Amino acid sequence: MATERTAPLYVDPEDVARPLARLGWIAFWLQIALAILPILLLLYVVLRAPSISGSGRGIDIREYVAFGSLLVLIFTTWWCYRYTRLAERIRTPGSQPSSAVVKRALWIGLWASCVGAFLSLVLLNTAVGRLLFVFMLTPQGGVPVFQTSAENRARWVSAIDMVDLLTMVFTITAEWIVLFISLWLLSRMLRLAAGYDRACAAPSPDEERATVQAG
Repeated sequence: MATERTAPLYVDPEDVARPLARLGWIAFWLQIALAILPILLLLYVVLRAPSISGSGRGIDIREYVAFGSLLVLIFTTWWCYRYTRLAERIRTPGSQPSSAVVKRALWIGLWASCVGAFLSLVLLNTAVGRLLFVFMLTPQGGVPVFQTSAENRARWVSAIDMVDLLTMVFTITAEWIVLFISLWLLSRMLRLAAGYDRACAAPSPDEERATVQAG
C-alpha cells in the first residue's frame, strides 16, 4: 500500500532560502544575457536611423509594440533579483517573511513571465506572418530582393525586422526560464509552507536559553 507523502512538521528556513537565492540569481543573469544583445542592436539601429532614413521605412508603431515586450523582461529580471533579497530576509532571524509573502512573490513572477511569453508569442507570429507576406511578393528563384514596392512601406524589409525577431525569440526564452523556475519554487513552497511558518514562529536557541536563564 502506497503511503501518502506528508509535509515536514518543521522546515529549516535555510532550506527555503537556498533554492530561492540560487535559482533567483540564475534566472537574473540568464535574462541579462538574453536581453543585452537585442537592446544593443536596437540602440544601434535607432541611433543610426537618420542615416538610413532614405530607405523610406523607418520605425513604425509595430516595432515600438514589439520592443514593449522588453519591458516585461526588465520587470521579470528585477523580480528574480527580488527573489534573492527575499532569500536574505528568510536567512535573517527576526525579519523572516511569512509563507504567504513568499508565495505571493512567486505568483507575481509566475504570472509576469506568462504575460511576457504570451505577448512575445503573439508579436512573433505577427512578425513572421508579415515577413512571409513580403517575401512571397518577391521572385521565387532566390533573388535577394528586400524591397518589393517603392510605394508601400509595409512591404519593405530592413534590419529592424531581424532585431524584432531576435528580441522576441530571446524574450520568450527568458520568460520560459522564469516561468519554470517560479513554478518549481512555488510548488515547493506550497508543500513546505506550514512547516516553514512553524519554524519561523518557534523561538531561536538563543531565546530559549535566555528564557531558561530567566526562569
